[in-house]
Amino acid sequence: MRDAENQGQVVSQARSAGNGLARAGNGLARPPAGRHHPSGRYKWVALSNTTLSMTMATIDASIVIISLPAIFRGIGLDPLDPRNVSYLLWMIMGYLLVTAVLVVSLGRLGDMYGRVRIYNLGYVVFTLASIALSLDPYTGPSGALWLIGFRMVQAFGGSMLMANSAAILTDAFPARQRGMALGINQIAGISGQFVGLLLGGLLAAVDWRLVFWVNVPIGIFGTVWSYRSLREISTSRRAKIDWPGNVTFALGAGILLMSITYGIQPHGGHPTGWTNPWVLGGLVLGALLLITFGLLEMKTPEPMFRMRLFKIRAFAAGNAASLLGSIARGGLQFMLVACAFVGLMLVPVNFPYWAFALIIAFNGIGSGLFASPNTSAIMSSVPARHRGVASGMRSTFQNSGMSLSIGIFFSLMIAGLAATLPRTLSAGLHAQGVPLGVATRVSHLPPVSTVFAALLGFNPVQHLLAHSGVLARLPRHNVAVLTGNQFFPHLISGPFHHGLIIVFTAAALMSAVGALVSLLRGGQFYYEDGPASAGPPAPPPATQNGQANGQPSAVPAGRSAPPLPRDTGVT
Repeated sequence: MRDAENQGQVVSQARSAGNGLARAGNGLARPPAGRHHPSGRYKWVALSNTTLSMTMATIDASIVIISLPAIFRGIGLDPLDPRNVSYLLWMIMGYLLVTAVLVVSLGRLGDMYGRVRIYNLGYVVFTLASIALSLDPYTGPSGALWLIGFRMVQAFGGSMLMANSAAILTDAFPARQRGMALGINQIAGISGQFVGLLLGGLLAAVDWRLVFWVNVPIGIFGTVWSYRSLREISTSRRAKIDWPGNVTFALGAGILLMSITYGIQPHGGHPTGWTNPWVLGGLVLGALLLITFGLLEMKTPEPMFRMRLFKIRAFAAGNAASLLGSIARGGLQFMLVACAFVGLMLVPVNFPYWAFALIIAFNGIGSGLFASPNTSAIMSSVPARHRGVASGMRSTFQNSGMSLSIGIFFSLMIAGLAATLPRTLSAGLHAQGVPLGVATRVSHLPPVSTVFAALLGFNPVQHLLAHSGVLARLPRHNVAVLTGNQFFPHLISGPFHHGLIIVFTAAALMSAVGALVSLLRGGQFYYEDGPASAGPPAPPPATQNGQANGQPSAVPAGRSAPPLPRDTGVT
């Protein structure tokens, strides 16, 4: 009787060929007596608050990118100095690395100690870190290290929000409305990335510290609101912290992503650092630690990373598709995104705005069509007690994909530039009166500075020629051309387009593969811990002679499947 009460139930909308059913294990905690489904008003409060937090967290992930020139000027660092490339990379990558590493652990803690409790704490940490960033007291390298360190603390708070927001919404909304709620939450996250770029440009033009101050009033308001309004709906179950799993995952993912970060930087006369023994060793060590982590999690009674959840097709395929989509930087309804990337490869370098806007809009439509149903499929397919860790696992795949994307695509871009930029740069400089020897030497400098100059909107020619003293001997007209706003963009347009072709080709291929993986999700189905929220129970399945065979069958969405046999699924 107890096993029957604890048995999970699966609700399926359609049976796909070879899809089978997600099966639930026994031993799942049910809400205590007297705890009912949340009121109609509460679910909208949860949606509003988590949407605000996701927007805030994703704004901060992108707001620094466009603000880097002002930030570096404010702390007195030259962003084009090769010695400062590490600071620039870590200012961008540090936030992504922390969120990729910690969201699973924080989602697991949400399952154990309360999702709302961890989520609320995330607001507090994020807001305090924003205040510390705004008050950076140092300049030079010390100022950069202060910003990098507190950006990571801020990412720690953002990870608490990201890891538990989807789980809170899944708890609050019934199955028939989860896709809508999670879709709004996802759209807020995607929109935040673009709003961050806009805010960064506007605020940095006034004062670089405003880039971090803007989070403070939002964070204070969200903190007070969440502590006053949100409450625990699901039953948390205390368990031992999986220290071996947490340590091996943090070390493995951290070393792997740090190696990718340093792989972008030049080494030993090469344009990138992929030949650096430390980078190669870090990649191997990180991969071995992650393999060890997977083996440990399969044997741990209370793992932080529920490997058995990958037995659920919708969960496994949905996360794989999200990872590929994040790496492809687009995302999502992959065939539309693949077409968008192919379209970008077909437009000329000096293309009309309407063509660019149309292709980007096409890419955005693909993102919207994919994000909501994929997130809903992932979160609805797992038992309620595992939704926190499932949300963290989903965020880990997305954030890891973004980190991998930067490493992969920057490397591809730099490789493309290294093949064509030296010849083009040497010829362009020599045409403006720069001696051939100086032009040749400058053109063979690592192209990573050129990439960041284009990213930051700088003309690096004056910086590149400063040590040679050539500018002081050239005619005034040539100096004006070399240091003007048009020479450098026109000079690198050809090599840059060559590098973009390589990048967009890789993105289109990953998007297409992601589309095929996404098809493996099968039909939409919901895992319910108790009786379904709507609709009468489905009749027990029957054999061809009309007798029940004791096995579940596909039933329409919104209806409950009969209890599964004992010990047949995810525990």
